[in-house]
Amino acid sequence: MDAVFLNNTVLTWLTALGVALGTMLALHLVKKVLVHRLGILAERTETRLDDVAVAALKATKRTVILVMGLYAGSTILALPPAADLFTTRAAIVTGLIQAAIWGNTALRAWLTDYYGTVDPARATSAAAVGFIARMVLWAVILLMILDNLGVNITTLVASLGIGGIAVALAVQNILGDLFASLSIVLDKPFVVGDFVIVDKFLGTVEYVGLKTTRLRSLGGEQLVFSNADLLKSRLQNMTRMSRRRVVFGFGVPYGTPTATLRAIPPLLTELVKAREQTTFDRAHFSGVGPAAYNFEVVYWVESPDYLVFMDIQQEIWLQLLDRLAELDVPLAFPTQTLHVHDARDLAAGGKDAAAAEKGPAPLPPLPA
Repeated sequence: MDAVFLNNTVLTWLTALGVALGTMLALHLVKKVLVHRLGILAERTETRLDDVAVAALKATKRTVILVMGLYAGSTILALPPAADLFTTRAAIVTGLIQAAIWGNTALRAWLTDYYGTVDPARATSAAAVGFIARMVLWAVILLMILDNLGVNITTLVASLGIGGIAVALAVQNILGDLFASLSIVLDKPFVVGDFVIVDKFLGTVEYVGLKTTRLRSLGGEQLVFSNADLLKSRLQNMTRMSRRRVVFGFGVPYGTPTATLRAIPPLLTELVKAREQTTFDRAHFSGVGPAAYNFEVVYWVESPDYLVFMDIQQEIWLQLLDRLAELDVPLAFPTQTLHVHDARDLAAGGKDAAAAEKGPAPLPPLPA
């Protein structure tokens, strides 16, 4: 046991071997216990963070456990400075790579759960988000590894920064659309299948890509919007409407008796309340128009479906026409009164007015 081999006794070597094996066994057991415990916890909770943690822990590599065990054992030995530096750097590099693997696995599990894999458009967006996040993660890990190996990364970071600025200026429009796509994916102002109105255009969202979003209009043609331009526009998402507010009005002609005018608002209230999926708001004699007495009705349709709204509105109009016919009250139509004067009367009137302004005519002279 007292024999010396490579500046360490046999007992030291055996101790280092025992520490290495013990460390590897301990790390393996910790991995198993954590995965088991978190797996049980993940089944009891609705949050997905614990599932992501389980997926990341399962990605722990045996090679990493082996390297960490050997490094723990090497700390017992009296190694030359070069060998000691090598083992330390090897352990740090291995740990950084394992951290990158954990992050990559966790990111992939989160994206798979958050965006799903059924919808091609969402899968494309998820792939874009994952690619950018993994690129940033591995770039940071690579810089940390190079710094640990003694490489001066200051010049490299500066070069990457200058190159990044140049590339960003060259493709700023593409990058603007790309980040706008990420904003759409994360903020979700709309998803595939939603019916939206963008300025004067309207249609169903058909595809959300890295640069463009495409709608299928009511006329059948495809509308293509730049993602950046789409986020700058005022957008109405009709699919997320929970109820629809309806305002409509009509007029009855002048000469309708006051008693009949008073009977019309209760009549409108009755017609609206008789319909299913409606919530009555108000019905009023709203004012006197150029050619009619005007009435206004407001109610809510408790459904975002446009066809449901149109069916209800149609039935209300038809019953309203029947009830007004019973009251012998027609709907008013636009009328205009035209007053016509004889031009000769106007000319005569103008002469009389001029004569009145000049005063009475002078008397004729008396005879001599």
